[in-house]
Amino acid sequence: MPVSISALFAAVYIDLPENSRHSGTENERIGIISGMSRFKLNKTVVMIGMMGAGKTAVGTVLARSLGVKFVDSDHELEAASNTTIAEIFDNFGEEFFRKKESQVLARLLEEEPCVLSTGGGAFLRAENRDIIAQKGLAIWLKADEDLLWARVKHKSTRPLLRVPNPREKLCAMLRDREPFYQMAGLTVEADPNYTVQDMANKVIDVLLADSSNVLNEAR
Repeated sequence: MPVSISALFAAVYIDLPENSRHSGTENERIGIISGMSRFKLNKTVVMIGMMGAGKTAVGTVLARSLGVKFVDSDHELEAASNTTIAEIFDNFGEEFFRKKESQVLARLLEEEPCVLSTGGGAFLRAENRDIIAQKGLAIWLKADEDLLWARVKHKSTRPLLRVPNPREKLCAMLRDREPFYQMAGLTVEADPNYTVQDMANKVIDVLLADSSNVLNEAR
């Protein structure tokens, strides 16, 4: 049964119980790793880029390596609204979804530093870019068309690719979005020959080399 607009508007303002966002076991595991980590994350690292770029996979391993939480903004929105992203698109449209996405993103950026994965369109909104720049650091996982298509072509959970020619749509989205992604603080190129851990290590190297001091080696 579709959720009402009023209920969905209200839902994103609710602070979900901590165990509804991150399991107790996960928090305990992260706490142990954090105590052992040789890194100190000073601001939230926000993974941006196209669907299929590896934001969730790389972000999860990156967070584990840094000893911090991994949070997915799409999952947070689904938990808060008790519905799926696809259902929000179908029932209320993309513009409504983008407003809710911005509200969830703003809330998450007020929390302790973590690795935060965002939806592919989140960074297109100026208000999202502004708050990310203020509260965190955006890292663009840059992947080419062939790699992106190889990763998303068999998935049916991408509302924007439910069209007669999904590859053409994907390529058009990539062309349109790249100028916005280029505004990210840092860029890391995806390599199809790299493992997820390799990519996470590459992100760490880029962060440590950056003058922003978002990531330091603990002393």
